[in-house]
Amino acid sequence: MNHDPASGPIHQAITGWHHVLQQGDLEALNALLANEVVFHSPVLHTPQAGKPLTKMYLAAAFQVLVPNGFKYLREVLSGHQAALEFQAQIDGTVINGVDLIECNEQGQITDFKVMLRPLKALQLVQQKMHEMLQAGHA
Repeated sequence: MNHDPASGPIHQAITGWHHVLQQGDLEALNALLANEVVFHSPVLHTPQAGKPLTKMYLAAAFQVLVPNGFKYLREVLSGHQAALEFQAQIDGTVINGVDLIECNEQGQITDFKVMLRPLKALQLVQQKMHEMLQAGHA
């Protein structure tokens, strides 16, 4: 049994997530997301269950945030959970947020929660995500 904490399932999941972001490889989400994954949006009051919905929301967020200077500022990984603080800037508004990610033993993401601040940034991301989803680009 491997006891190296840097090789556990959450490290596998976060390495996969960074690959998706760095390479723009949204198809890699299929293998990275567990079928039963649940996505918690900062703008929807109900969790979105299942791989298709989660992939749709993550793809839209990717298209809204990544071209706008998206970067992770710090990461905390422990057990099967990770907290990743990020920042981006849209139309002069600095967006600060946290991705809370949980994975299974296979290193697949089972829970993905996004939290954003300040309120102006949340409203701006909501508007941009709505436009992206309405246009069918996600």
